[in-house]
Amino acid sequence: MKFIDSTEIFVASGSGGNGLVSFKTASNKPRLGPDGGDGGHGGDIVFVAAPQLNTLSTVRYKSRFIAENGARGGTSGKTGRSGEDTEIYLPLGTEVYDANSGRLICEILVAGQREIVAEGGRRGFGNLRFVSSTHQAPEEYVAGQPGVELTLRLELKLLADVGLAGLPNAGKSTLLSVMSAAKPKIADYPFTTLEPQLGVVELSERGEFNLQSFVMADIPGLIEGASEGKGLGHEFLRHLERTKVIAYIVDAFPIDGTDPLATFDLLRSELHAYDETLANRKSVVVLNKCDMADGEDDGPKKLMIMKESIEAMDFKVFVISAATRIGLVELKEELYELVSEERRLFEAELASRLPVVKGLMSAVALGLENHGMLDFSNAIADGRAFAKQG
Repeated sequence: MKFIDSTEIFVASGSGGNGLVSFKTASNKPRLGPDGGDGGHGGDIVFVAAPQLNTLSTVRYKSRFIAENGARGGTSGKTGRSGEDTEIYLPLGTEVYDANSGRLICEILVAGQREIVAEGGRRGFGNLRFVSSTHQAPEEYVAGQPGVELTLRLELKLLADVGLAGLPNAGKSTLLSVMSAAKPKIADYPFTTLEPQLGVVELSERGEFNLQSFVMADIPGLIEGASEGKGLGHEFLRHLERTKVIAYIVDAFPIDGTDPLATFDLLRSELHAYDETLANRKSVVVLNKCDMADGEDDGPKKLMIMKESIEAMDFKVFVISAATRIGLVELKEELYELVSEERRLFEAELASRLPVVKGLMSAVALGLENHGMLDFSNAIADGRAFAKQG
């Protein structure tokens, strides 16, 4: 499936139903008393987290979502039927922006999350609401409030635990394929990965029925100038923003003779230029293709010098061969421990943002402070209340 990470949609919540002006009638006894009921609430537009999705394709090809209007009030004081909500399912990691202002409205982060992004119009009042001791036959009613219309920009950033950062042809796809069940395209030329690939890495070495795992993402390769948008540039870097841990994959013995230490410096500088926070995220360095050391002059010695030089920069280094599966167990164990620590920190942060995650930000965040039911005097000022049925 093609990876779709950005799209725009139009949403409109339902309008509230009008209140009804009505009077009880009987043979030879007209207008026995008011009995006009309230209208129904308009339907909401609700975003629902769907962990089973990994692209925005479900909304890319249907770009308009309109909730049902509330029904008009009925006789005998009956309330009109409320409009059905429209639910839109989105993958975890989706950010929702107002397309006109660019303001972030909400983020879809956890399974079970529901966000009301466009609240339905409140119901109108029927004339039964306005009966008093001095006003026995009211003909006033309140119209339902209109719904909310928004053009929204949706952006999906991968929620992988570990992001693989490396130059094209560094062996990222091979590493993902041998550490998980993912089957990315693998070839001996650059840029075989043009779209992010996800794989679940299980710690099967800890027991057949152990459920410990993490998600690893093979992201399209970096090149010099990526932070300025060159090559796959920002398309690559934006997906690393969500990863908890970054694994720098460095080809220890590149065919073109490039210095691996210079390559590592390049990777770090591109991340720093793009986002300091991203560059300072927990990370490990993976020197790949160590199986080629024996075919190089002083290969093992060069490999050891590389490892010690990077460790002197305060990075933990793993020497592996994805092709021959050397050193993968140790790498997997370390990544899992780092991911587990970051998950604990993330959950603590999420708990502090609980009102947002539970969907309590919608009306206030959208500036709809007056979207609740208004009293009759406010309705008159708004031009929604009428002395006679319209």
